[in-house]
Amino acid sequence: MIYNWIYEAPSPERAAAANRLARELSLHPSLGKLLLDRGFTDTAEAYRFFRPQLTELHNPFLMDDMQAAVDRLNEAMGRKERIMVYGDYDVDGCTAVALVYKFLRQYYSNVDFYIPDRYDEGYGISRKGIDLAATEGVRLIIVLDCGIKAVEEIAYAKSKGIDFIICDHHVPDEELPCAVAILNPKRRDNHYPYTHLSGCGVGFKLMQAFAVSNGIEFNKLVPLLDLCAVSIASDIVPVMGENRILAYHGLRRLNSNPSIGLRAIVDVCGLGGRELSMSDIIFKIGPRINASGRMQNGREAVELLVEKDYALALEKANRINLYNEARKDLDKQMTEEAIEQVTELPDLDRRRSIVICNEKWHKGVIGIVASRLTEQYYRPAVVLTCADGIATGSARSVSGFDVYRAVQSCADLLENFGGHTYAAGLSLKAEHVEEFSRRFEKYVADHIRNEQTQPSLYIDALLDFKDVTFRFYQQLKRFSPFGPGNERPIFCTRRVYDYGTSKVVGRGQEHIKLELVDNRSSRVMNGIAFGQSSQARYIKTKRAFDICYAIEENSHKHGEVQLQIEDIRPCE
Repeated sequence: MIYNWIYEAPSPERAAAANRLARELSLHPSLGKLLLDRGFTDTAEAYRFFRPQLTELHNPFLMDDMQAAVDRLNEAMGRKERIMVYGDYDVDGCTAVALVYKFLRQYYSNVDFYIPDRYDEGYGISRKGIDLAATEGVRLIIVLDCGIKAVEEIAYAKSKGIDFIICDHHVPDEELPCAVAILNPKRRDNHYPYTHLSGCGVGFKLMQAFAVSNGIEFNKLVPLLDLCAVSIASDIVPVMGENRILAYHGLRRLNSNPSIGLRAIVDVCGLGGRELSMSDIIFKIGPRINASGRMQNGREAVELLVEKDYALALEKANRINLYNEARKDLDKQMTEEAIEQVTELPDLDRRRSIVICNEKWHKGVIGIVASRLTEQYYRPAVVLTCADGIATGSARSVSGFDVYRAVQSCADLLENFGGHTYAAGLSLKAEHVEEFSRRFEKYVADHIRNEQTQPSLYIDALLDFKDVTFRFYQQLKRFSPFGPGNERPIFCTRRVYDYGTSKVVGRGQEHIKLELVDNRSSRVMNGIAFGQSSQARYIKTKRAFDICYAIEENSHKHGEVQLQIEDIRPCE
């Protein structure tokens, strides 16, 4: 992949402001620039950014319908009604269900949870789930990470005497369901100060309000924050504002005293004994939780997340780890088939999007395959599979392009759809796939900007190796947790050379383990360049090259840093 490197040197005025901030906060000057780039201009704001406080969480009752939701929940408990906690089968949905169920179960026993089957029921609220609730005498369903578009289903539930509290964060349609309360910061009539909560985050706000209304101390909610961190990282929502507070304290909880279920997953991942980051959640913890809903049923993931016995939790974690291994094999096979299908598209060079369909593909993995295609071809991608005349699929996007709006532009062709800026799900009759592909492509071609069709690396600062010390890394860590809105900083060092010991590594000899020097210091820097072995021949010529990289702690040598090299460019 060929990256466009983008670096904007600060003006003299911004450089002076960055240096002032850095001096006042005892930071390296380049980190003062990072603060300015994030919109912080004085030390008080920067201190609040570096030290997020749980006391700064918004009042949950600022969210529309929150009082109605709490009143109905309290009423249900007072009447000893049966309550069902219902959620989506992905990481956000499973963590949300686990969070609400775990907290309510401490104060109320007549409560259970339900995760729909991806293959039997599909996404969101199903009539099968409602019928089961009615059979079990449920009178209140709290639905998490879905439900905002379930107008017909919730009307059907109401006819059976079942009320709904919706906790969702997906974009609503014009018509809202007839629920007792709809908690969604993306509602058009929203007054809540923060609009980017995850589904689990909305569930946390409901439990926060429930605690306030019942005189329960806030510290009883703190053990749930690790679930919030997992949902925020996995659902790729912005890590600023209220999400930053929840993620910051959730990560601290995950590292110091995680719930039994999450501790079992951490141990199965081989992550025990070291500090966990948002990247560990995205690439290790989240995929294992997701694998349960992709390969079997998400209920198993929730059972693990609410488990109280470590031995049982470890047994369940090992089982979903097997699902994840099976998922990886299937993912690899389907991605290879998808790439082959894409290369056969007659107009690939002209297309700004990719839409492909294969009725044999596994429904639980198509979202991952769409992500792989987006990474490889750097254009919005939709991957579909068919069963019983219905095509079901996932859409993924490139940086800065709203794929949800692209899908929405074809709404008249769709049976159902929903999602976010960078990811959406959809279903349509198989006979409409060709027309959907044509119209989706037209929308993308009309709205995507040229710079969005090439991957870019935004460089935060130019550094010499003498700057890249462990002290610098410790200062940089204060900006974490990283994610959308607070991306992990990327640095650039010009004219570096192989120290003479760099080598190709990996099972397929696809990576480079580097030892580098520059002209301005005597330091030898260690680095790893994943998937860039094609550059090894040039590197070994001892000619100069430029590198873009992130900085991380060397996992084998505490107190030392290494470079995670994002791109290598031979010097002109």
